[in-house]
Order: sequence, then C-alpha cells, then structure tokens
Amino acid sequence: MASAEVKVAFVSNHNGTTLTEVSLGSFLAPLCFLSRGLFLIVFHLGKGVVPFSWGAHLLLDFTALIMPLVLSCTALSDILHFVIMGIAVVDLVVLYLVYKNGKHPFQGSLYSTVDRFVQSRVESNLVPFVTVFRVLVNVKTAISILAVDFSVFPRRYAKTETYGTGVMDFGVGAYVMANALVCPEARGKDIQGSKISHVFKQLISVWPLVLLGFVRLASVKSSGYHEHVTEYGVHWNFFFTLAIVRVVASALLALFPVDASWLLALLIGGSYQVVLETTGLKSFLLHNNERTGFLQANREGIFSVVGYIAIYMAGVQAGRYLMQSRNLVKDWIRVIRNLLFTSFVLFFALHVCQICTEPVSRRMANLSFCIWTVAQSLFFLSCLSIADLLLLFSKAISNFSFVSASWCPYQNKKSLPDEKMRKNMDALCLVQSVNRNQLLYFLIANIMTGLTNVLIDTLNSNDVLAVSVLLLYMFMNSLVIFILHINKITVKFW
Repeated sequence: MASAEVKVAFVSNHNGTTLTEVSLGSFLAPLCFLSRGLFLIVFHLGKGVVPFSWGAHLLLDFTALIMPLVLSCTALSDILHFVIMGIAVVDLVVLYLVYKNGKHPFQGSLYSTVDRFVQSRVESNLVPFVTVFRVLVNVKTAISILAVDFSVFPRRYAKTETYGTGVMDFGVGAYVMANALVCPEARGKDIQGSKISHVFKQLISVWPLVLLGFVRLASVKSSGYHEHVTEYGVHWNFFFTLAIVRVVASALLALFPVDASWLLALLIGGSYQVVLETTGLKSFLLHNNERTGFLQANREGIFSVVGYIAIYMAGVQAGRYLMQSRNLVKDWIRVIRNLLFTSFVLFFALHVCQICTEPVSRRMANLSFCIWTVAQSLFFLSCLSIADLLLLFSKAISNFSFVSASWCPYQNKKSLPDEKMRKNMDALCLVQSVNRNQLLYFLIANIMTGLTNVLIDTLNSNDVLAVSVLLLYMFMNSLVIFILHINKITVKFW
C-alpha cells in the first residue's frame, strides 16, 4: 500500500484545466438525463408497460445517469467532446422519431407544433431542473472524491493547489450553490417569530454538519488517513464550512432584504478581494509555512468561508428568481434565456477580474473563484433546463407524462390512475432517491471512499480495475439510497 505521504503528493500541486473543458462537461449530464426520459417515452410508444420492477428502474437510471459520468472523468476523459456529440446526435434523432410517431394534440407542421407548444401551459408547482442540478452536483462529488485517488482520473480535473480551475474546484462551489438555491429564503418562506430566534434556530439546525465535521476530523486523525492540509487546514473540513456559511447567511438575510442577496454577494466578494490585495492576508494564506495555533493551522478553511458566503448569497438570489410561479412554457423559455445571458455576462466579468486582480483560487475562495462558480452553475442550470424543456416537448407530443423528475404538461383534470402512475414512477426514480436523502448520500460516499482507500491500493491499480471499482462503489451508493427511497425512509434527525 502507498504511504499517506505518497497519496497526498498524488493529489497535490495541480493547476487544473481550462474553463472551456469544465464548461464542456456541463453538456454531458443533461444529455444523459434527456436520453433516460426519451428511452421511457419510446418504450411507451412501442406499447411497453411501465413501471418496470424496482431493479430494472435502478439499472436503467444507473446506466443512463451514473455510468456515463464515471466513464467521462476516467476512461473517456480524452474523447469527452466526441462522447457528448454522439449522445446529442442520438437524442436529436430519437426526438425527431418521437415527433413523427407520436399522436400529439399539436397537429400540423413542425413550426406550428413548436409554436403551440410554446404557448401551452406547464405544471408549475415545482422546478424540476433545480432538483436535478442538486442531485447531479451530489453525484459528481461522490464520483470525484474517490476517483481522484486513482491514476485513471486526469490530474487536471483534481483540485488545484493555489490557482486554477479544476473540475473538483467547481464541485465544491457548486455544492454551496446547490444548497442556497432551495434554502427557505430562496423559496420565499417568511421568518416565524423574531429575527434573533430565527437565527438561533438556524444555529441549532446545523448541528448535524458540525457533528459530521468532528466525526470526520476524529476518524482521519485516528486512522492516519491521507489529508491534503492546504485544502482546508489541519483540523478544518468542508462540513464546518457548510455549517458556518448557513448560519452567517441566515443572519445576513434576516437583517437585509432577500431580494438584495446579489448585492450582498457582490459586496462580500468584492470587499474580501480588496482585503486580499491591500493587506498581508494573501501572503499569510499562501506563503506562511507555520501551522502553530488554531488560526494558522486552519487558515485556508477559515478565511475561504467568506468567499463561500458570497457564493451562497448569489445562489439565494438565483433560487429566488427560479422559484417564482410560472405556468406557461414561454415564460420558462424566457427564464432559460436570462440564465444563459447572466452566465455569459459573469464569464466576461471573470475574464476582466482575472486580468485586473488574480486568477481563480479555490484555496482562498477569491472573487474570481466566486464569479466562476456562479457563472458555471448558471450555465449548468441552463443546460439542464433546456434538456428538461426538450423532454417536456417529447411528453406533449407523445401523450406520455410519466417521466419522473421533469416538467409535465398541464392537465385540467387529473385522473386517479394517472396520479397513481406518476407516484409509482417517482417512487422508482434514482434522482428522487438521492434528492430525498442528499446529506446521507454525501455521507455514505465519504464513508465508502475511506473504506475503498483502506482496502485497495488506489495508486497502483490499473485503469480497468479502477473503473470497475468506481462503478461498483457508485452502484452500492445508489443501491442503498434507492432502497431507502422505495421504502419511503427519510433520514433526517434534526
């Protein structure tokens, strides 16, 4: 077995990849999500009977959603663009075949069909692509935290040492963004009681994260498990960051209007960057080799919290916008347009920021990192929403609305059998399974990662073994969370 020092060296001193490659990866998961939905629709048009057995649904979702993500960051990473183009072509061909063979209410030419679809209504009680975004961020995180220990995982995807844009760097920021999108403030929930009591409730509610942080700290220190100190520090970890970000953000949102979240994000991120540029803080974070005292030992984790708070506040603003009630397809098309436009504006702002200040640094969570995380998250959300819109179009023209975790055409009268069928499909959906127990899924992935590293010499594993282990690891994670879901078990003890 490789020593802890060798494993640390293996995941250290990386410079990341290009912004383009990270953005390219945003197309894969939405295309896979669309493929899964189209498969169910085509199966229905072929007079197939759904739902399948729970094992068949698990296998379908794992093959369509999880396996491509594992392969894309391992064996197929160097030809990812060809993989994406291939899946896109297949999806477009299938979509055309569904249009030609479906008995839809929008009879006429393609142009008139699309026009009537744009003017149609959609069930608007949920925003499914936000749910899919949160689930996929969780899934990609689960894959990456183990895959990074294998040589088959490209080093350019790993977390960067100081500056750079690695896929895993985005994953950390996106996880914070995903939590912010559905927080109570983003969903428009009013504060019950006084603002002080509200903040106190939030302080109490994060105790599981604090507990998990201490459990991880104790297990890592007692087992001698390899840890990358410059990532968060000697004692700090991501669970502590999530807890503090949530409490501080709740306090800020109790004091200031929620609709001003974007302004708070800008002020926090901008002020933090000014401090980095005008004081000795940057030098302290990057060039101080001493680890004496709690602050010095955990300086990366403590000070990067400021940047993550800025990301969280931006996520609250995005969630506030997305959670508004809309029931027309054309209204959601306008939302997608605005998401794309905002993403492109932020990418331009990132270019300017990197020229005027410094490159992206997850280690410091500087302003460039905050802008990049929000821009890339909005772009990923845009891709998912477009896939969801195409799936909605497929549902409308095929008269089959039982694809879970996606929009459904509006129905004036919902029959009892239809409602029962939809609930049955939701109960057999891996996306809904992970969504039910998101924190537990993340915890299981961390535990399984630790066990795998103990049992397998990850550094000296060949590519075939590495990919096989990763697929088995993700299947076991999926199986556990799927079984909990079909038995309607939600592990939430706070």
